[in-house]
Amino acid sequence: MDVRLPLDDLGAGLGEAATVLRANAMAAGLDAPVPTCPGWSVSRLVAHVGMAHRWAASHVNGSPADDPEVMERAALSEPDLLGWFDEGATALLQAIVDAPDDLTAFVFLKNAPPAKVFWTRRQCHETTIHAVDALAARLGRPPRRSETWIRPPLALDGIDELLAGFVPRRSQGIHPPEETVVLVRPDDSPIAWLLAMGPDHPVDVTVVDGASPAAYGPVDRTLTGHPVDLYLQLWNRSADLDPWWHDLVTITWK
Repeated sequence: MDVRLPLDDLGAGLGEAATVLRANAMAAGLDAPVPTCPGWSVSRLVAHVGMAHRWAASHVNGSPADDPEVMERAALSEPDLLGWFDEGATALLQAIVDAPDDLTAFVFLKNAPPAKVFWTRRQCHETTIHAVDALAARLGRPPRRSETWIRPPLALDGIDELLAGFVPRRSQGIHPPEETVVLVRPDDSPIAWLLAMGPDHPVDVTVVDGASPAAYGPVDRTLTGHPVDLYLQLWNRSADLDPWWHDLVTITWK
């Protein structure tokens, strides 16, 4: 059972999200607020994602950038910020194309795939979620699923990266006050995820058969719905946020 996308689909998703982000950033205006990132302007959003693209490309190229935060701050003084963003996205995609399939590079998530796939996947979802932010800036509110370009296969891959890669990291500090078992079960998915979390241990994630709810055992919370809706909700980019999840799970970008 697997919902992970192949490398070519991840690369296509990255390119599509970069295009969507740029178009919505231009339409919203660089000074517009970003409702899904309180306190951010579109210019900061573009600078952040452009930095992430360059930071990722530096690892793929074998010359890791020293200080990505300095890079992000410097981007805000770029006279053509959107042009700078385009250059970074293009360079990242080219770096991925040029990288060997057996690339050896730093990765930072649990259960990470091989480095070339890891960096393509990570930047695909980094860019997709922030393209949702740019869309929110244009709309003035979090978008509905029907207003996005995101398709279920990409959403399922992103849910898997979030739950199997980010959530179990000790650095995330996800600690509810009592032992809690959460089932995340997207509609029509071949798999689901069981998250066992507690006050004094990292989250333990188990992938289970999405078609056999009787086999899950007792759960305390169930998160279910259309894959794209769940993708947006789990990344806290939906108008229909689960308050419990939103308060407990804040994902750091690296």
